[in-house]
Amino acid sequence: MTRNTAARIAAALGVAVLVTALAACAPTPAPSPSSGSSGYLAAGKLTVGTGQPAFFPWVIDNKPQSGKGFESAVAYAVAAKLGFAKKDVVWVRSTFDQAIAPGTKDFDFNVQQFSITNERKANVDFSSPYYETTQTVITIAGSKADSAKSISDLRGLLVGAQTGTTSFDAIEKQIKPNSGAQAFNSNDDAKLALQSGTIDALVVDLPTAFYLTGAELKGGKIIGQLPKQTGTGDQLGLVLAKDSPLTKKVTAAVDALRTDGTLDTLATTWLANSADAPVLK
Repeated sequence: MTRNTAARIAAALGVAVLVTALAACAPTPAPSPSSGSSGYLAAGKLTVGTGQPAFFPWVIDNKPQSGKGFESAVAYAVAAKLGFAKKDVVWVRSTFDQAIAPGTKDFDFNVQQFSITNERKANVDFSSPYYETTQTVITIAGSKADSAKSISDLRGLLVGAQTGTTSFDAIEKQIKPNSGAQAFNSNDDAKLALQSGTIDALVVDLPTAFYLTGAELKGGKIIGQLPKQTGTGDQLGLVLAKDSPLTKKVTAAVDALRTDGTLDTLATTWLANSADAPVLK
């Protein structure tokens, strides 16, 4: 071996050692939530997001792990269709806005009354609908509508809603009050009108009815739901990360629950009965 040959070998060995050292120091890329072949955030687990707090009747006592409440029950029904036992469902919390914002997610799917819209589809995926809201008539104790039991009982009263909404359309098409639908710029304006006695009843979608009568209206009362008609309600879907590999699986699970009647049974159990919201005739 000549001196020049020995020098070249030594130089080559030095470069190899340097490359190895640099590779050892380089940061390891963090795996993405769906990097596993299954696409789930955690192997063997289904991670479900919901609100903090989560409200009645969607989740009872803010304990989604109990399986009590419509959306908690839906989540466990979907989990079962996906092959997960109840013990393998992990709950995390997020705000509504965090869940539908673009970017990575800390859940496999999130459930907290997300209406499916094209605008939101630009940032996240949705499952097929697990529930379509009905339009619901609410009032306050002592109003002229307090004793109303049917749609005909409402026709001689002043019934309002936010203009340009499916609620406003439902008044005109289903209730058909003698004085016409009373229009307001927002639900807040309509709520104030109900509180002041300017109107006798207010029509909102069912989730809003739960919230207003339970949290914002003193003496708030649900008179009842209007019969379902095409185009009068918002469709609620489970939210997943944009282009999630789970979207098709979750949608198939929701579709199966709709087909076998499970979704209707859960809605009757946790929404209509628990909220005392009969369907008006």
